Amino acid sequence: MTRVFFYHNAGNRIAATASLISKAVTQKKALLVYAPDAEVAAALDRQLWTHPPTGFVPHVDVNSPLADETPVVIAGKLDSVTQDERLVNLSAEVPPGFSRFASLIEIVGLGDEERLAGRKRARFYTDRGYEVKYLDLSGKA
Repeated sequence: MTRVFFYHNAGNRIAATASLISKAVTQKKALLVYAPDAEVAAALDRQLWTHPPTGFVPHVDVNSPLADETPVVIAGKLDSVTQDERLVNLSAEVPPGFSRFASLIEIVGLGDEERLAGRKRARFYTDRGYEVKYLDLSGKA
């Protein structure tokens, strides 16, 4: 069953996502980022080019010919991706087909709409029997 992790109270959701992705990559963990909003995907792309400050996190768009060999892939749709280990959700909705992934990572910021959408997703997962682990990002990026 998919393990669900909710990182909440992110002061800057994109920066927090980049930080978590950077940590995963240093641990040699590949992941897929679901970002159906093009502006969110572009913001994350820019952030990953400068995080950490002295480098960048290797990442590509799902349509890149290098997608199969790059640790971080950003996708607006999940219907044609082959990675099924870790999924980072940057959508306000439950990602389609999330249950095929070993882990689902949700990052929720401080805005009222974002919190409400996050609570709705958390309820969705728990109502279906998924164990949700909550991690507080207060005071972090």
